Amino acid sequence: MELIYRSTRNANETATASQAILKGLANEGGLFVPDSIPALDVSLEDLAKMNYQQVAYEVMKLMFTDFTEAELKHCIDSAYDSKFDTPVIAPLVNKAGAYYLELFHGSTIAFKDMALSILPYLLTTSAKKNGVKNEIVILTATSGDTGKAALAGFADVPGTKIIVHGVSPIQEKQMVTQKGDNTFVVGITGNFDDAQTGVKKMFSDAELAKYMDEKGYQFSSANSINIGRLVPQMVYYVYAYTRLVADGTIKAGDKINVDVPTGNFGNILAAYYAKEMGLPIAKFICASNDNKVLFDFFQTGTYDRNREFILTTS
Repeated sequence: MELIYRSTRNANETATASQAILKGLANEGGLFVPDSIPALDVSLEDLAKMNYQQVAYEVMKLMFTDFTEAELKHCIDSAYDSKFDTPVIAPLVNKAGAYYLELFHGSTIAFKDMALSILPYLLTTSAKKNGVKNEIVILTATSGDTGKAALAGFADVPGTKIIVHGVSPIQEKQMVTQKGDNTFVVGITGNFDDAQTGVKKMFSDAELAKYMDEKGYQFSSANSINIGRLVPQMVYYVYAYTRLVADGTIKAGDKINVDVPTGNFGNILAAYYAKEMGLPIAKFICASNDNKVLFDFFQTGTYDRNREFILTTS
């Protein structure tokens, strides 16, 4: 059965997985979310016997139902290869009584490599599936490591260009050194919401879309607003759990807590989706640094778009 994605701002706007990946953002600025989360159809014990690429297929096949097995495995194998410095891709290590999932083995040493390594292949495959002839222009807003990871992921991928909007001097140094004939970096004055708002306005500008189409281009996004980035993040939660089953630390069905250090909720949302898929998770812990806008929102009920962005070294 094909899984349908629906806009959070217009329930009548629907898309297949490949269409949602291509568009990135729905017409009225909403996010494409699945109508339902399919349950894992392979046991946790069997998943525990698989490597990262095999687990990725078992998770993604349920969310990207209009991809063929060959298409999806091509995307997975192209993403999770020698660009990671360990064949395990995401080692789970035990330190001081806690388990840590190492998501820093990709090309930019950021956890976002886990999703942004596969997104270009999902996107170009989606374009072929939907008969898209235009070149895909990736628009990405960033206040952290998304920009560099996105640039590295899309660098020199045929049929794509990528433009990243960054907000800090540190980002500028990271991103302007990225090699690739199809990569472009734009600095802005403001915080992440200013960058994200600018991107969303461009996505919803009908005249701009018409002009882009006339020139042979169309927009998509590499931010976590794109389901093609969120779903690959679900994989490493399933993988981490099944490593604990594999080494006998827990039994299949035992519940674990997930602690995510994050600047926004994209990463922990992927963990929630994994739970909805059947992963036994008891509690989600979302830890923030001084850039704690979401913590403040849940404490006060007020979202401050004009807050100051704080640069930290930790």
